[in-house]
Amino acid sequence: MATSNSDNHLLFSPVEMMAEAEKFALSKAKKTSGMTMSLAIMAGAFIGLAFLFYITVTTGSADAGWGMSRFAGGLAFSMGLILIVICGGELFTSSVLSSISWANKQITFGKMLSVWGKVYVGNFIGAMFLLLIVSAAGLYQMDNGQWGLNALNIAQHKLHHSWVQAFALGVLCNLLVCLAIWLTFSSANAMTKAAMTILPVAMFVSSGFEHCVANMFMVPLGIVIQNFAPAEFWASVGVSASAYADLTPFHFVANNLVPVTLGNIVGGAVLVGLANWSIYRRPQLKAANVTAITQTTTLMSVKESTMNNTIVVKEIMTHQPVTLSAETLTAVALDTLLDHNLTSAPVVDVEGRLVGFFSVHDVMVDLWCENYNPKTGQKVVDLMNRDVVAIHCNEKLVDVAEFLCIDKEQLFPVTSMGIATNYTTLSLEERAKSMKVNKPHVLPVLDDGRLVGVLSRGDVMKAIRPVYGERLNVVERSLETA
Repeated sequence: MATSNSDNHLLFSPVEMMAEAEKFALSKAKKTSGMTMSLAIMAGAFIGLAFLFYITVTTGSADAGWGMSRFAGGLAFSMGLILIVICGGELFTSSVLSSISWANKQITFGKMLSVWGKVYVGNFIGAMFLLLIVSAAGLYQMDNGQWGLNALNIAQHKLHHSWVQAFALGVLCNLLVCLAIWLTFSSANAMTKAAMTILPVAMFVSSGFEHCVANMFMVPLGIVIQNFAPAEFWASVGVSASAYADLTPFHFVANNLVPVTLGNIVGGAVLVGLANWSIYRRPQLKAANVTAITQTTTLMSVKESTMNNTIVVKEIMTHQPVTLSAETLTAVALDTLLDHNLTSAPVVDVEGRLVGFFSVHDVMVDLWCENYNPKTGQKVVDLMNRDVVAIHCNEKLVDVAEFLCIDKEQLFPVTSMGIATNYTTLSLEERAKSMKVNKPHVLPVLDDGRLVGVLSRGDVMKAIRPVYGERLNVVERSLETA
């Protein structure tokens, strides 16, 4: 439970930090592409600015000692992550924590990769934009060129790692970066969040760990200096440009950016995101008192149909439906439904098996019963319907259509012995049109006991629509007024 000395200094427990991390991870997928790219460009520039600070602090600091010089540079570099945390930038190395949302089955694997890709590209654009400004400003000439020489040495050093070294240094780097982000989940106070990031970042920088976004700025900066610095610069630093001939775009991408990026993904997405999810969330999901629904309702038409009866459910269903977890907070589940313009969604366990169905109808009934004061900490498992009608993916369209609109017990009112319980002179069609039918609007679809999709009435109607013939292009004409 959160404790506080005042409303502005909340301290969250590790379990509550996990809940904050889940919100953080899901927020990555909720942003529009434009917003994601804009925030990513901003973050790429922030990290570049932090590296400028690092170069300035470490230039000419040999007398301070190797360790203290790098520690001071690490403290300076932490400015980048502080700017991102407080200003809300999208950094690739922290965006990999969206693996939590994937583990919770709140987003698909493809969606997760899409978010990563947008942020990665945006970070690169931001780094290049800052590089253009820095190059035009000629910052490399500061301190009689020693600033630029320091930048060249840093950039060149990054290209001298083996693939295994670069990958391992990437893992260690993002382990610390994501731990820094994780620490910010412990408080709602901006100053506390900023302070939490300093030491983990200072450690990764001073220890020489590799950060792909920082390298997007740092190594290209060295490449620009090596290729475009005037002869006066090389004369002032007493070094030949040929000494840095290995600073090339190909060498950078092949020997640094690729292995470091992969290492950053492992360090953040796996060692921080999925590791904490396994510790704090997965046991709760497994412990939820829910039983998988693996049985499907067998459908069979009561009358012959002239409609195409070869169409089956798996051809028309939604293959990647929005799903919920039993342990998701009711408020979060509602936000998920509303964000996708849905009124219901299947609830699945960590194995992807159907365990229930959650709908806004159940929520509204519960709110009415509670006088519109929802219970604190209420979860999907508390409200979801476990009496779920599921169908098999190979059921025929005509059978599903009949199931949704016809109640056989009302159509043929008989006992189990076949004795009629209600006599009427109405025809079969008249009885069908007069009956009141209460069937689900969305049906979960199973295959081998696992949820593979959902089928809505709209999906069924789209498939049946061709019986009316080709679509007519109706032109609306407005009446002319005198």
